[in-house]
Amino acid sequence: MAAPTTDYAYFPGCSLESTGIAYDKSLRAVFRALGLGLHEIDDWNCCGATAYMSVKETVSFAISARNLALAERQGPRDIVAPCSACFLVLAKTRRFLQERPALREKVDEALAAAELSCECRARIRHPLEVLVNDVGIAQLRAAAKRSLRGHRFACYYGCQMVRPERYFEPDREFPMAMDDLFRALGAATVDYPLKVRCCGGMQMVTNEPVGLDLTQGLLDCAVSLGATAIVTTCPMCQFNLELYQDKITARAGRDLHLPVLFFTQPLGLALGCDPAALGFEHQVVPVPGDSLTLAEAGS
Repeated sequence: MAAPTTDYAYFPGCSLESTGIAYDKSLRAVFRALGLGLHEIDDWNCCGATAYMSVKETVSFAISARNLALAERQGPRDIVAPCSACFLVLAKTRRFLQERPALREKVDEALAAAELSCECRARIRHPLEVLVNDVGIAQLRAAAKRSLRGHRFACYYGCQMVRPERYFEPDREFPMAMDDLFRALGAATVDYPLKVRCCGGMQMVTNEPVGLDLTQGLLDCAVSLGATAIVTTCPMCQFNLELYQDKITARAGRDLHLPVLFFTQPLGLALGCDPAALGFEHQVVPVPGDSLTLAEAGS
């Protein structure tokens, strides 16, 4: 049996260098705590995000494939892509290049002009899947220094990580990997029926009332279920759910303020990471100070 992978190429994507910087900080801290290597891809470019696919599909695939080619140049490692849009685009690019020879020929021509080539050997991985499958929930529980007891999370996956690309969750409509992880670390998770419903995405820019309706439903449900925080895997979801809470509370006529965290932040706390390394200072909706002081695991 092959040894577990402990070394990964890292595609942070644009969001993790701006609005999602807490995700980048906490992900790096978690991987360091577990002894996992993250090697940022040199000179990576924007994946093109999902919207560009509908504008110039072939160019979008070529832009995305450049990142795969650059990663291959650095070494034979799986690529960790924490942003759900980046994960989706990179995974789709890899699969389409493997399955569509005519597209592959056009993309290869574009890459060759930049003296690059892409064999599409590296798998595109989401960090949640890496942690659950390569490390394992039992090992994560054993590595925990602090318990998440007292927290009650609404685990929100969003619509891109589990659909439409084929992935590791057996139930795309009600994934449980994040729930299982946090329960193993001492937290409770609510039975959140909207865990894969869209947050509104770019509707907040193009059609704000529709975006606010979608986000309000997600917050209202989590608050009604008694969640102490929403925990997510997606920077766009985190941004929409957190940034518009004042406006949503005003239109709802009731308080719908709730911390919205990247899943790597509470995981980092459980693993004993310094809270200052996990990006909590970037939260718009502050996390109560006592939430950052956790009991020792097993106590």
